[in-house]
Amino acid sequence: MAATAGLSASRRFLRGRIRTGLIRSRNSLVPAIQMTLCAVGAYAFAEYVLGHSGPLFAATSSLIALGFSRDPRLRRVVEVGLGCTIGIAVGDLLLHWLGSGIWQAAVVLLFSILLARFLDSGTIFTTQLGLQSLLVVLLPAPAGGPFTRSIDAVVGGLCALLVTILIPKDPRREPRKDVQKLLHELAEVLRECATALSDSDSTQAWHALIRGRNCQPLVDSMRQSLRASGEVATLSPAYRRHRDELDRLEQSLDFIDLALRNSRVFARRLTSAINHAALSDEATENMAEVLQETAAAIDELSLGLAESHDGVRRAHLRTAKQDLTGIALRLHPKLLEVQRLEGETVVMLFRPLMVDLLEATGMDSREARDVLPAL
Repeated sequence: MAATAGLSASRRFLRGRIRTGLIRSRNSLVPAIQMTLCAVGAYAFAEYVLGHSGPLFAATSSLIALGFSRDPRLRRVVEVGLGCTIGIAVGDLLLHWLGSGIWQAAVVLLFSILLARFLDSGTIFTTQLGLQSLLVVLLPAPAGGPFTRSIDAVVGGLCALLVTILIPKDPRREPRKDVQKLLHELAEVLRECATALSDSDSTQAWHALIRGRNCQPLVDSMRQSLRASGEVATLSPAYRRHRDELDRLEQSLDFIDLALRNSRVFARRLTSAINHAALSDEATENMAEVLQETAAAIDELSLGLAESHDGVRRAHLRTAKQDLTGIALRLHPKLLEVQRLEGETVVMLFRPLMVDLLEATGMDSREARDVLPAL
């Protein structure tokens, strides 16, 4: 029985992995074609036009510069070109002083890595500088001199930039997906808090706190996407008109980040309030209702920020703003029938989160604060 169950679990795992891999491969088809054409084109240009023999670094640098990373491509191109050039210079200089050999290669590699980390924090820059300096020491220079590799790296990087400019993907696609994931998690944090209140379950509130903490990588990922997308929108004439929308998404992300941070503070305090029975039955019901309604308004905000059609986006954002405004007008301890001091603290900690959400819809900061009832 145990063997049969284990075999069945292995089959399910294998089917899941195959299904995930097929979806990932299908979504990567267009970028893969771009990377292939770019790498082969860079290699052919360096070999047939520049006359370089076996210009491997033209192909590899184009692959690194395009890649599947969320980092901005322009930065990757600069890191590849500079890392290659400086690495060759360092390796050639140390080779002249120390000679060739295994221990010399070790010294050159250690020095190159430390120098790269001193100059810049980029991973690609460090890798390229260390690799090139090591190759200079261990391998004979190609025909045309050691800096031929540096020229090949620049050729590959420029080909990658050309592909980015001429055949770009919509720079808004990744940030839109990211903001949907982020707001979905925030809404679920508040729903878990509402459930925790209704069930008087402080463990559930603590789980909401953990879920909120786990959202930080999503925030960082979206910031990377926005940087890369802003670069594409700047370089590509086809998408330059979308820079304003990307700027608005970036502003919204700042407020969503603050809302997430405030949700963690709120969930932590809610855990204590539940443990100490700080809310009456009426206050618990009112506060749980506020949390559920806020989560629904966040779903509406998510639809607005991720929508491509301008008119539909405005409609969703307007609805989200109206819903959040209606909730904010009730955020007073007396209106929610909260009496004890610890219960009032829960309400007070939710007010800044509401201001952040209102600002994420595009509302002015002072207007968002003025919506809240005076204390």
